[in-house]
Amino acid sequence: MERLVLIDGNALLHRAYHAYPQTLRTGKGELTNAVYGFTSILLTVFRQLKPKYAVMAFDLPKPTFRHRKYKAYKAHRPKIDQELKEQIPRAHQIVETLNIPIFEVEGYEADDVIGTLAGNSQTLKTIIVTGDKDALQLINNRVKVFMPGRGKRPARMVDRKAFLKEYSFEPRLLVDYKALVGDPSDAIPGVKGIGPKTATKLIVKFGSLRDIYDNLDRLDVKTRQRLTNQEEQAKLSYKLAQIITQVPLEFNLEKSRLLDYDRQKVEALFEELEFRTLMARLPGEGGDRDNQVKARNSKFTCGKNIASKPTNTKTEEGNQMELF
Repeated sequence: MERLVLIDGNALLHRAYHAYPQTLRTGKGELTNAVYGFTSILLTVFRQLKPKYAVMAFDLPKPTFRHRKYKAYKAHRPKIDQELKEQIPRAHQIVETLNIPIFEVEGYEADDVIGTLAGNSQTLKTIIVTGDKDALQLINNRVKVFMPGRGKRPARMVDRKAFLKEYSFEPRLLVDYKALVGDPSDAIPGVKGIGPKTATKLIVKFGSLRDIYDNLDRLDVKTRQRLTNQEEQAKLSYKLAQIITQVPLEFNLEKSRLLDYDRQKVEALFEELEFRTLMARLPGEGGDRDNQVKARNSKFTCGKNIASKPTNTKTEEGNQMELF
């Protein structure tokens, strides 16, 4: 079965911005640390996962339906650094030049777009590329989540088996879990007094949030009281944590073929950004093997002499990643 990768552009861009120093600039002084890191991760993903199709999703800088439901949603997060904000158009340019479709839908997050595309691609093995654990709820026998390496942490492929081993319940119930324990990173409140252990125990025993509330009479007094007193908060948390899979969008699979791009245009853009060593890692004809010498002879990349790191295709457990 053919493979489709769905990429969370914002997650990769933020990860790259904080991983690469702001000394990475072009000879003209343009800051490119986030764009360089973003592009490097992107090319590594293509080399490791070898997809036939690729799609990119970005968040829009506008409130979503979650913000309208709950004003505190992500309100505690600091504003995006101006240095990162200024590099977003360049990241879009990289993706567009590689001829990878970009999806941005007002009122929804990139996660929702990815969830919808994953659900609509029933004939494909699908890998979601992100650093956001929220996407784990989308895992099933056809969908996996690939989390690129960060620092000393190697890349990780999470399938249904790996998720069950870590959480002890099905991936789709991650929403119910977050409805109980909350998520401080997104300011999702959850149910105060219900921690990870209790939440896991309840889900393993009863199942979904609705099933848990249908069995309140079988719980101990404290847990029953907490759930009863905070029922509306739990339901709200569920709605905030759930990835929407019915975003209104049109998707043409044939337009997302990964190798359908003009290599000369991409190389011209890489030259402008001084990403010379990254040219060796472009997918398709003239890939790594044919361009390694050219890359090694390049005097600088992104304004600095940065050596490309070897591809690590091992999981955190040290085993080779099993794609499908």
